[in-house]
Amino acid sequence: MPIKAKKPCKYPGCSNLTDSRYCEEHKIEEAKERPSAFKRGYDNKWRKASKIFLMVNPFCIKCHGEGSITKATVVDHIKPHRGVQELFWDEYNWQPLCKKCHDTKTGKEDMKVEYRY
Repeated sequence: MPIKAKKPCKYPGCSNLTDSRYCEEHKIEEAKERPSAFKRGYDNKWRKASKIFLMVNPFCIKCHGEGSITKATVVDHIKPHRGVQELFWDEYNWQPLCKKCHDTKTGKEDMKVEYRY
């Protein structure tokens, strides 16, 4: 049976070859990767609560602040909860956003974070 070719480590700037995602030197990076949505608490209970929230708050708050009206499709946590359930379920920490605004905000936040759920 042929041996599978090694590939470069996914750690930025590392040129080590590996059989897995990261080389031995950077294996710890795998533990920092973002857990699944389910593991972060986005289950059926969340889907039901967020659906109700979006019915009451149907427009993106960021777009509205910029003078346009866009349908909100995502309930965003204003302050990232980082696994803290009290913050996750605090409706004062929720805001309605469109997907574009949510992806922009979350992308900026995710670049600064280490995941430890």
